[in-house]
Amino acid sequence: MPKNSPTSPDPRSPLVLDTRELPRRPGALRTVERVVPAPSDLGLELIGVPEGADLDLDLRMESVSEGVLVSGTVSGPIRGECGRCLREINDSVTVTIQELYAYENSTTDATTEEDEVGRMQGDLIDLEPALRDAVVLALPNNPLCRQDCPGLCPECGVHRDDLPADHSHQQIDPRWAGLSQLTRTEE
Repeated sequence: MPKNSPTSPDPRSPLVLDTRELPRRPGALRTVERVVPAPSDLGLELIGVPEGADLDLDLRMESVSEGVLVSGTVSGPIRGECGRCLREINDSVTVTIQELYAYENSTTDATTEEDEVGRMQGDLIDLEPALRDAVVLALPNNPLCRQDCPGLCPECGVHRDDLPADHSHQQIDPRWAGLSQLTRTEE
């Protein structure tokens, strides 16, 4: 069942791996080292990899009986903002990828669910879904600029790091305001 549909990967895409030079005998191995631009929307609401940023791929493609096992690491910059104080975060992330891509018409078609194992389309492997899953799962849901970030003052919105130690916002409930007059000493 050949897959020459509109969903076939573009062989010119930097995240599409071509396996034509990888022999289809178990144990055959090829390495892939390249720098590719990050796809769009690679991240979460507060943090992610900027679109077009350089991602370093250091991968191994290994022939196995049912397909090609792709494993290795992906590294790149991440940008975002702290979930407590909204300061900018500039960091990097390195994730491990290990994904089996089954040959077309292999026995995995009958023994696995459609989205349980990656599928090759001809000699091409689209690495973007596996890369996206690995990177997004490695990112924190609530990123912090540092572990002990005190955040913002809820009253005035100033960074607590920038406030004096005795900073406070004394609020008196208007219903009790008359009682505060009793504590004042008359001059």
